[in-house]
Amino acid sequence: MLTRHDLRRTDLSLLVIFEAMMNERNVSRVGEKLFLGQPAVSNALSRLRNLFADPLFIRNGRCMEPTARAEDLFQILTPLLDTIATTLSQTSDFDPANSTGTFHIGLSDDVEYGLLPPLLRRLRTEAPGVRLVIHHTDCHRMPSLLATGEISVGISYTGELPATSKRKFLRMIRPMVLRADSAKGAMSLDEFCRRPHAAVASMGTLVADTDRALKRVSRSRQVVLNVPQFSALPVLLADSDLVAVVPDYVAHAMAASSSHLRAEAVPLDLNGFELSMVWRGVANNDPAERWLRSRFSELLSDNSRRPLSVVAA
Repeated sequence: MLTRHDLRRTDLSLLVIFEAMMNERNVSRVGEKLFLGQPAVSNALSRLRNLFADPLFIRNGRCMEPTARAEDLFQILTPLLDTIATTLSQTSDFDPANSTGTFHIGLSDDVEYGLLPPLLRRLRTEAPGVRLVIHHTDCHRMPSLLATGEISVGISYTGELPATSKRKFLRMIRPMVLRADSAKGAMSLDEFCRRPHAAVASMGTLVADTDRALKRVSRSRQVVLNVPQFSALPVLLADSDLVAVVPDYVAHAMAASSSHLRAEAVPLDLNGFELSMVWRGVANNDPAERWLRSRFSELLSDNSRRPLSVVAA
């Protein structure tokens, strides 16, 4: 059994690589996540196998399957690494102007398109040396990304989260119609139902809610185009009769970037959705993470339009 004296000869960074391998199950992805070359990751795995006297990972095609010993170690080491990281972070200050730290952030596609650009400009002014790594997420992927530590903070419409996570309401997601035609006046419900629609797969909740709202008034629409993300919409809607229902901040960002697009109210009673910031509980008191969350809260919140039913997290 190792003593505390023996720990002097143990490289704790190996444990970080072990945790990443348990999450990714792929040497290349671990290297990308930790900014290491494949030879460095392979060397670390060899040292880990010697340290724990176990193969730890067995190659199965492109995947590295963990052994039973690795699974046991993962359950023990994950909370210990969280505790070490939290303890170390609480003993240091954070100076954004001189920091060269890296933040792993989860953003849904709508937030990345409509809210990230102005947010990034502000962050670059205050902390020009920090590195932001954006992970695509949604309400379904957010829990696992937080639980594995792939991200420390995320912004999206959210559902159930790990018990150790925290959540703060930022603003309501208000649906709007995006159109590229030159017709005068606001769109009527008849025209809204008659026009072909484009839908974005990452906004499945908004798509379903629109269809349910139409069904309640005995109406329907025809979605003729489904795209995986928002970036393609401006080009696809241009010079066409297609319309799309998108979050208000996406609609305004697209309309501002193209003279052919305009945003207007949906001629239908649609519910808003809560856009929230969520983060890992172990990062709650980290000075760097607290700074980042304060900027998200300051720049993305719209509390003046918050529903009375929403309670602060």
